[in-house]
Amino acid sequence: MAPRSQRRRHKKLPSLVAPGIKAPPTIVTVVPLTPLKPGPSIDTLGFFSLDNNVPGLSQLILQKLNMKSYEEYKLVVDGGTPVSGFGFRCPQEMFQRMEDTFRFCAHCRALPNGLSDSKVLRHCKRCRNVYYCGPECQRSDWPAHRRVCQELRLVAVDRLMEWLLVTGDFVLPSGPWHWPPEAVQDWDSWFSMKGLHLDATLDAVLVSPAMTTLWASVGRPRPDPDVLQGSLKRLLTDVLSRPLTLGLGLRALGIDVKRTGGSTVHVVGASHVETFLTRPGDYDELGYMFPGHLGLRVVMVGVDVAAGFSQSTSTSPLEPGTIHLSAHRSLYHDFWEEQVETGQTDHPDLVVAFHPGFHSSPDLMEAWLPTLLLLRDYKIPALITVYSHQELVSSLQILVELDTHITAFGANPFMSLKPEQVYSNPNKQPVYCSAYYIMFLGSSCQLGNSQLEEKVDDGI
Repeated sequence: MAPRSQRRRHKKLPSLVAPGIKAPPTIVTVVPLTPLKPGPSIDTLGFFSLDNNVPGLSQLILQKLNMKSYEEYKLVVDGGTPVSGFGFRCPQEMFQRMEDTFRFCAHCRALPNGLSDSKVLRHCKRCRNVYYCGPECQRSDWPAHRRVCQELRLVAVDRLMEWLLVTGDFVLPSGPWHWPPEAVQDWDSWFSMKGLHLDATLDAVLVSPAMTTLWASVGRPRPDPDVLQGSLKRLLTDVLSRPLTLGLGLRALGIDVKRTGGSTVHVVGASHVETFLTRPGDYDELGYMFPGHLGLRVVMVGVDVAAGFSQSTSTSPLEPGTIHLSAHRSLYHDFWEEQVETGQTDHPDLVVAFHPGFHSSPDLMEAWLPTLLLLRDYKIPALITVYSHQELVSSLQILVELDTHITAFGANPFMSLKPEQVYSNPNKQPVYCSAYYIMFLGSSCQLGNSQLEEKVDDGI
């Protein structure tokens, strides 16, 4: 972190709470993580904020998952060893209990234990996703629910299909790009490039024993093949959105990936979302995006990175064509002082934050401020992603107040296509991971607040 004398003061923040060569495989070196350091956790804040809309929902989730505390829940989510008593006797029980965590009335917010004997929670027959305690609540809620019912139907299918990623029965198809990288600019061109090979891979998953077992265990009819294939494609984009968004940043910010010794990307504010289910091959697409690269090192830094991911401070040159993934459990400005400034890890060529959320909470803004000032003062190329247009506007305003030089922002061509339901407010419009991006470099932003608002309104 910059010495205090070198750190520029920032303006008062607004009150915004508001044809190919086959690349060598990605390497993940598994060693123990450092102990968790104190610091605000977006996962923790998010979990307990569920009670703001549905009082008691956090406890219902713990109860249905056979857990006694949030600490036990967090341990399992982070990939740790399950505690005594956690577990399910069979897949049917597991899926039923997971579904039970969504059981509350979407209109009056009543939980099962708050219902009279004459009432029972039943799901919407169209989307099979939201629940109501009776016809009165369902009729009253229909004007709000009708706007999102179709998307929530996709959410309900994806939520079950995602289990195939957890078990490893859906392995992401990967292989060298046979189109020039500059021709692959978005998901449409990516899917066109993959073509029949991808279709054959997905068809094989559809007829696999794992797929049969899944739908025999969930207690609901199996959807048509085209519905299931659509879900697999959405799940695929959800996983690959992160590495391809990293590639978008490397491209747009002009990072030289053919530099001797390799290039380094830091993913800051990383959590179990970026690390728990990440497998080495998930980042192969990043390598195929840059044929001839001399090595890419991706370091995940955050207080919520999953157990089992590696902590690596090596500065040794990478082998050409390899991608090395590692993680460090820490706040980024602490990691900078302890690892980067001491030379134990490489200076980043690019820093990326997926959904930092600093616009949403004073606590998170306080935690992110040292990192944002560090990136600004050291003129480190940076990219952040957000879920929605509203978050884009709020984040841009904060970065302007911090005097960052915003170089680009807009809709992400490699956003996830999997809709995300707002857990405790199911009739809120679903969002999509990394739907928008902001890139910045150094200070002295050339755009004022009014200019940014005009560009956001006119261009996005």
